[in-house]
Amino acid sequence: MVLTSARNTMPALDYVSIIRSVYGDRKAMLAGAFASVVMAAMAAYKTNSLALYAVTAAFVLIGAIRYLDMRSFQHAAIGNEDAAAAEYWENRAVVFGGALSLVYGMWCLVSMAVVQDPFASLSSASISIAVMVGICGRNFGLDRLVTIQMVGVIVPLSIGYAMHGDIYHYVLAGLLVIMLTSFRKLAGDIRAILLAAVHGREDASRLAAELDMAMTTLEHGLCMLDDRGVISVANARALRLFSALGQPDLVGRPFSAVLTDLNDSKVLPSTALDRLADLITLRSGGKVLLCLPESRYFEVTISVRRERCVLLFEDISERVAAEERINFMARHDTLTGLPNRSYFGELASDDLAGRRQANAPERMVALTLIDIDDFKHVNDTFGHLVGDELLVQVSERLRRAMPAAAVLARLAGDEFVIYRSAVNDQIVGEDAETLLEAFASPFLLDGLTLSTTVSLGIATSEDPDDLVDDLMTKADLALYSAKGDGKARSRLFHSQMDIDYHYRQRLKSDLREAVAAGALELAFQPIMDINRRRVVSCEALARWDHPELGAIPPSTFIPLAEEMGLISDITAWVVQRATQQCSQWPGDVSVAVNISARDFRVGDLERVVEEALASSGLVPERLEIEVTETAAIEEHEIAQRMLTRFARQGIAIALDDFGTGYSSLSYLNSLPLSKLKIDRSFLADIAQNARSLRLLANVARLGRDLDLTVVAEGVETEAQLQTILGNVEIQQVQGYHFSKPVPESEIQALIGRLNAAASDIHAKRRLG
Repeated sequence: MVLTSARNTMPALDYVSIIRSVYGDRKAMLAGAFASVVMAAMAAYKTNSLALYAVTAAFVLIGAIRYLDMRSFQHAAIGNEDAAAAEYWENRAVVFGGALSLVYGMWCLVSMAVVQDPFASLSSASISIAVMVGICGRNFGLDRLVTIQMVGVIVPLSIGYAMHGDIYHYVLAGLLVIMLTSFRKLAGDIRAILLAAVHGREDASRLAAELDMAMTTLEHGLCMLDDRGVISVANARALRLFSALGQPDLVGRPFSAVLTDLNDSKVLPSTALDRLADLITLRSGGKVLLCLPESRYFEVTISVRRERCVLLFEDISERVAAEERINFMARHDTLTGLPNRSYFGELASDDLAGRRQANAPERMVALTLIDIDDFKHVNDTFGHLVGDELLVQVSERLRRAMPAAAVLARLAGDEFVIYRSAVNDQIVGEDAETLLEAFASPFLLDGLTLSTTVSLGIATSEDPDDLVDDLMTKADLALYSAKGDGKARSRLFHSQMDIDYHYRQRLKSDLREAVAAGALELAFQPIMDINRRRVVSCEALARWDHPELGAIPPSTFIPLAEEMGLISDITAWVVQRATQQCSQWPGDVSVAVNISARDFRVGDLERVVEEALASSGLVPERLEIEVTETAAIEEHEIAQRMLTRFARQGIAIALDDFGTGYSSLSYLNSLPLSKLKIDRSFLADIAQNARSLRLLANVARLGRDLDLTVVAEGVETEAQLQTILGNVEIQQVQGYHFSKPVPESEIQALIGRLNAAASDIHAKRRLG
């Protein structure tokens, strides 16, 4: 019966123990009472409800009574089997516990039905449900107490929800009733588990050990040998295993005879059988791996107990297969299935070592680095899924192009490598042609037709002491040369590349020192208004005069700075110096600075510009930021956000060298451009070639249609200037016809001379 005392359902020893646990934790009771008082008081204060103040007082009163009752229990002398005394305290716990639970229930009912405040309802329901969980955990041993307390909380709470009058709260109220049953069941399960554990601890431990042994042995083959080495026991799994090996009869036979038969039949490796026989003979125990036909693997564990041996045969075929897969994954590229860099190094090094030892007559080896041209553009334009599919198809073409003896690997990203031994110059040349021709046809990628080329860097060696790393370094230099010569070609390493490499390394080292020491210089080239012939802006250009090597062209040291991560430092220096200079020029002359893709990606460009404008006092409208098509495309999202913020400040944004990058009209529309600078290549022969002139005119018209100021770069002759004036809608020009870049110490005077000359020309025109 639900309301029957627990004394009637369990032994006295257990009953007394459970009563003690109910009265044992006064701190937990106080903590719960304190939380309830605080929350009820907060709700009462918030709603100014007398009913909630009454609930708060009830919590204080009953909490104090329960605390005193628990203290009294601690001083009561109850024997371990004094069930009568324990029942007295159980009844007190039921009365006071039931009263407290009823207060929780009434708290919920008052909050929902009378006060109807969201905070009061939420706090009362939350605390009450938490209390129900605590009831199960603390009072699980007394079903009567758990049931009364649950009813005291859940019934008023359910009534409160039901009084909302909608289907949702009806369902919630019904679920609370189900929760009552669930909590009672949970408490009963805990009680049963605890009592079972108390009564049967030793039996359970012994049973667990026996079950564990049975589970361990039943799922594997088991053989037991007596003190003479004769098989006395063999389970069904062991019988099936040895029957498959041609040994159907086990029990009663010496195990050594079984091993001899297996060795004679060549079914198992003799080394493993000998090892197994030794461990049994020596009674030392251990493990032996047996490789069976059809790639099955068994691990034999030998255990020795009192002159008897137990052999456990565990099928580890799946584990071995998993380890092989893991080993394959560790040594191969996940995407393409090719060997990775580490495994490639092992394979190539092993071949080199073998050829040294064999003194092979064909001693030349070749290592070819393969890099997909403009692969980053593919990822940025079409997404990484398309890029990954391209890598897979590239690897397949490389496999088909090279013989099976070649070692092909993917190093990282879009870089592959091929190692071939026993080759000659003719084979190396033919391989290069074959690889380049393999990329003549386009790739079909998820509905896209994409034409892609590769660049090759090749290193050969006949030196038996060369290492793979040496060949990789040389091939990398050759690849760098192929990329620099225009891509889609191969280059064979030669000694000049090494010289060039060391030259570049020296330049890198010296450039780092020059940037740190502030040894770079600044030059400016005027940008002219084509009609007024006045200076409207000057482009700031970094220059490096090496103390030993002389002037280093920007086309040399700027790419090095980008490669080394120094370009943002140079940009910051240029912006700072250029704005300082511009602040001393006439107010209608602005200054233009160039920004690289790396400045968008890793630099602190916005802070640099803000500090430069603040320190120089230059207004934002006199600063122009020039960005190339390539930089805008490589970091399009970042560039778009940052340039938009600059444009809102009044800073002009110019697209530099238009027509030399990945020209796309969408970028002209998406970027906050105010100026379009047409690359000098469009002007080369406009005075002689009508087709070139029409192309320039159309590009300029495009800029004007987009409300952009159009600048022609590279104006070097009067003929070019006059051709532009007569045929092309261009507002500004720049080039050596007006001035070469001059040091910052001369630019202010140059601006004055050019503007003065323009004024004289206009004055003469007015007089004429």
